[in-house]
Amino acid sequence: MTTVSKISTHFLYPSHLFVGSQHTEVTTVLGSCISVCLYDTVRKIGAINHFMLPFWNGQGLASVKYGNIATEKLIKEMLRHNCRVENIIAKVFGGANQVEFTARIGDRNAEVAHDILKEHGIRVVAKSVGGKVGRKIIFDTESGVVKMRYVGSQKKTP
Repeated sequence: MTTVSKISTHFLYPSHLFVGSQHTEVTTVLGSCISVCLYDTVRKIGAINHFMLPFWNGQGLASVKYGNIATEKLIKEMLRHNCRVENIIAKVFGGANQVEFTARIGDRNAEVAHDILKEHGIRVVAKSVGGKVGRKIIFDTESGVVKMRYVGSQKKTP
């Protein structure tokens, strides 16, 4: 008799994170937002966030809407699940600059994610950031595999 494991699904909204100790496929759609996918290669646990802005300015609630808060909290959640930093790998997606203006939120979001991962000694093994179009990703928390496709269209300028 063959046992088939049931795969749960979860849609990750902006300003949220998800840690999966059970087999879950987490889907999210990114524009200028970033998702950091963390995966413990030994414990087979994955975690993902979806943040909108690079830094919390110290006013109001320090939420996972902000990259510095979201990425630190994601790492802490992995450690809370008995993961070890040396076993964690990262994949980073999003950060499109879809609107032409000087703030370049997508670039800044990608930078904060990379800086915090580097600070914690977490190796980035895959990334797809920047550009002008969004991305849809599906993250498998049991295998660490991320499927990605571009969404939207690139407008050609005359």
